[in-house]
Amino acid sequence: MKTGLEQLTTYAAYHRDRRNIATHVVGVPMIVFAVTVLLSRPLIEIAGLPVSVAWIAIALSSLYYIKLDSRLGLVLSLVLVLFGWAAAHVASMPTSMWLQVGLGCFIVGWIIQFIGHYFEGKKPAFVDDVVGLLIGPLFVLTEMAFALGLRNELRAGIEARVGPTLIRQLT
Repeated sequence: MKTGLEQLTTYAAYHRDRRNIATHVVGVPMIVFAVTVLLSRPLIEIAGLPVSVAWIAIALSSLYYIKLDSRLGLVLSLVLVLFGWAAAHVASMPTSMWLQVGLGCFIVGWIIQFIGHYFEGKKPAFVDDVVGLLIGPLFVLTEMAFALGLRNELRAGIEARVGPTLIRQLT
């Protein structure tokens, strides 16, 4: 398994334009929330108790993020738990509202993502490696940490491999 630095560096190679990163700060959370909403209704029985698929996905992805980077993984896990709580509320709404929120956020989030990749001039990372779908949320949190002046050693490690972020000229 790749380390957190390796995963983030691979993902960052597709995301060096600041405008693309900005669209990801909006679009990725929308997509993650949408998936959480859509997975909140299907239930699996565990030890005689109904558990939504969303909570299983939150638990498994949280373990993965914590393994990649303990500090960022814990923060991201808290965000995912908040999304799970909000998604459970949405899932209790009538089916039409549940689908409107889930599918609406999913579609709008992806549109925002593709606008960002237009600026970047590169395809999304998941096209070459489906793990990119899991790394996106960690990348967004990492970029937010960088903007706050945190995790400079991680930033230096990524930039040493793929260069700094910039604003590319559209061609």
